[in-house]
This record gives sequence, structure tokens and C-alpha cells, in this order.
Amino acid sequence: LVAAAAFLCFVASRSRGAYAALAVMEVVITALFFLLYFLKLDKKMSWLFWPLADIFNSVIAAVFLLVVCLFAVIIKTNNGTLAGGVFGLVLLVLSVVDAVLLFQKISLDGPRGRSTSAK
Repeated sequence: LVAAAAFLCFVASRSRGAYAALAVMEVVITALFFLLYFLKLDKKMSWLFWPLADIFNSVIAAVFLLVVCLFAVIIKTNNGTLAGGVFGLVLLVLSVVDAVLLFQKISLDGPRGRSTSAK
């Protein structure tokens, strides 16, 4: 929802295309991951470790959001660009928190190998 709000602010302010493109890209990717987990497709497509893919998505999105939204806040051609940049920075914080929580969940779940010891 925060990414959608940032997208709407960037579009309404008629700011540069990179701002809106990043926001809409994050909305689409987040919606795809939501559908993936909601429809339990991650269980059916077990050939990829989906929580790790989600972590990579969060980290890459955080890096892009840091650069683009800082430019949007610093340049602030109008109030819509400034609001979109602020929403983007909030989304940056949420992406970092998501990555950290997923990493802790993966790290704290324990070993993924056999549960019986070799004799």
C-alpha cells in the first residue's frame, strides 16, 4: 500500500519516469509475492527457496529506493515529488525490516538436513 501511495504521488506530480517506474515495479513484485504465498504456490514450486528470493527482493528494492527516493526528496520539484519520496523512504524502512525478519526466521528455524543421525 505504501508503494502504491508513492506511485500515486509521483504520477500526480508528473515527476520523472524513474520515480513512478520504481514504485510501480515494487507494487507489482510485492503483489506477485503476496499471491505466491496466498495461493500456496511456494509449496508446489519447491525447486526455489522462496523466502531467500523474498529477502533478495527486499534488499534490492531497499537499495533502489534509497537512491531514487533520496533524489526525489533532495530535488523536490513539487510537493507531490516530496510526498512520493517520503513514502518511498517509509517503504525503504519496511523493506529493510522485512529482509531482517525473514533472515532471522530462516536462520532460527534450525538445520534443513536429515533429522536422523548417521550410524
